[in-house]
Amino acid sequence: MSKQITFVTGNKNKLREVIAVLTNNTTNPNKDPTTPQETTAQIGKYTLTNQKLDLDELQGSINEVTIHKARQAAKIIGGPALVEDTCLAFNALNDLPGPYIKWFVDKVGLEGLNKMLVGFDDKSAKAITTFGYCESADENAEVLLFQGITEGNIVKSRGPTDFGWDSIFEPNGFETTYAEMKGVEKNKISHRSKALAKLKTFLLENDK
Repeated sequence: MSKQITFVTGNKNKLREVIAVLTNNTTNPNKDPTTPQETTAQIGKYTLTNQKLDLDELQGSINEVTIHKARQAAKIIGGPALVEDTCLAFNALNDLPGPYIKWFVDKVGLEGLNKMLVGFDDKSAKAITTFGYCESADENAEVLLFQGITEGNIVKSRGPTDFGWDSIFEPNGFETTYAEMKGVEKNKISHRSKALAKLKTFLLENDK
């Protein structure tokens, strides 16, 4: 019997990327997911669907933020929930903006993020994604964490700017930003794909 997991997101780009990685779909990674089969994924006995929810924005460490969101989502949904928290950590700023990167993008923009590193020789950064999976609606339920990290540098914006801060992050070993990469190329090395690989292994190992 299939077991449903609700991935909490209203972001089409994020949903498309998650499904592409979990299902190894490389046929057309840039296609907009508008049909039912493209907004769900089957991983072993698990069926991944999505739902947009407004969750509390807890202040704390990456793990604390993810655990809180996962428990809250599972309680609202009444069953298994998957949440994601993505961070952009500047090494020169002791890992800030970190889990608050979304608000920094909204308030100061991509140019403002670059200006935060003016005066620092160190432009290196870490892209970090942490998935939190909670099966029970109990407020003290266990939350499993799956984290992926990609090292890189902050650069002047290059490429499309419709997916967060992708256009200012250049992963180590590449001369292109995330935004300049094709979906398949990015999915091979991205922080999100590394975290999803760990999640997928867990789901398949528990396919009983």
